[in-house]
This record gives sequence, C-alpha cells and structure tokens, in this order.
Amino acid sequence: MAINSKQKGKKGELELVHKLKEYGFETRRSVQYNGKTTEGQADLMGLDGIHIECKRVEKLNIYDAIDQAKRDSGTNDFPTVFHRKNHCEWLVTMSLDNWIDIYREWANGK
Repeated sequence: MAINSKQKGKKGELELVHKLKEYGFETRRSVQYNGKTTEGQADLMGLDGIHIECKRVEKLNIYDAIDQAKRDSGTNDFPTVFHRKNHCEWLVTMSLDNWIDIYREWANGK
C-alpha cells in the first residue's frame, strides 16, 4: 500500500473515531491500540460485537468491502463497513441477517 493510501486510510479512520465519539462511543484505531496492522484486524475497536471496516473513498465496491469484513470478523462479531465519500454522510453496510438480529434485540428491549 502506498504511503499516500495509508495516510488517507488513517485520516478516514480518525474522522470516524471522532464521529462515533460525538455519539458517545469510545473507539480507537486498531493500529493505535496494537501499534501495528495485522491481517484480519478491524480498522476500529471499541464497539463490542461489531467488526468495523472503515472506507473513506469516492468509489467503493461495497460487495468487496463487506466480503473483507466477513473474512476478517471471525464468528463473534457482526461484519460491518462504515463508509462515506466526500460531501456525504457516513453510512453503515451489513448483511440483512445481521441487521435483523440487531433489530430484534432492540425490539425485544422496548
């Protein structure tokens, strides 16, 4: 990965960390926490049960991104892709099955 790509990735991850902090969630970059990048590691840590892949790009193949999240998430975490492009809001993509699980849990708690 080119240094420019690494810098852009870091910038996007930090932006998302700050956005999640606005909602009251304490997250951090995995690289910041572990000091190095390892294969299969989420981009951000701190949301229990959620594997976060952060994509801050203009053009995104969402299916490739969600496949990466699924490969890397293991069996206990919901694979998610948090993504946005310039001048747009952050979006979260996950499988319908995982969304249904989360929605049911929320609905049962009402």
